Amino acid sequence: MRYILETNRLILRELNPNDAKSFYDLNSNPNVIKYTGNVVFKNEEEATEFLVNYQDYKLNGYGRWAVILKSTNTFIGWCGLKFDGVENETDIGFRFFEEEWGKGYATESAIACLQYGFEKLKLKRIIGRAMKANIGSIKVLEKIGLEYERDTYLDGKDAVIYKIEKPDSR
Repeated sequence: MRYILETNRLILRELNPNDAKSFYDLNSNPNVIKYTGNVVFKNEEEATEFLVNYQDYKLNGYGRWAVILKSTNTFIGWCGLKFDGVENETDIGFRFFEEEWGKGYATESAIACLQYGFEKLKLKRIIGRAMKANIGSIKVLEKIGLEYERDTYLDGKDAVIYKIEKPDSR
């Protein structure tokens, strides 16, 4: 289990099969996955299988990371960077248990991920994708410094792409 980042309140580490129950529970809430295009895992075993086969760390050196609340050592969601080989872009994403919404965890973890992406991974540009109806995620993207780039479609729905470029590459 590799620790990646630490913020004031959070630890970000690689996801692993031991996260399956939390991962399953997170994706079981229809409000949490409402704007993701993802389907609910059928059971905990399916979540385990997903985590066992998650290859982003090996293929790209980074991916989505478990977000652990330091004060309780509890899995509260995930945040991280994902390389899209088709678009040749890296996007930032996050997903948290509904009871953790509005506490600033998405913003806090996403800012740390952007810094990691620019400083450690030497990325030049990071994007954020969100369905237009997902006002909460769009607010987080704006709060962490991403700017609107263009409209698009995600899973057949109206969406937006936001972007941020490495400060010295503008």
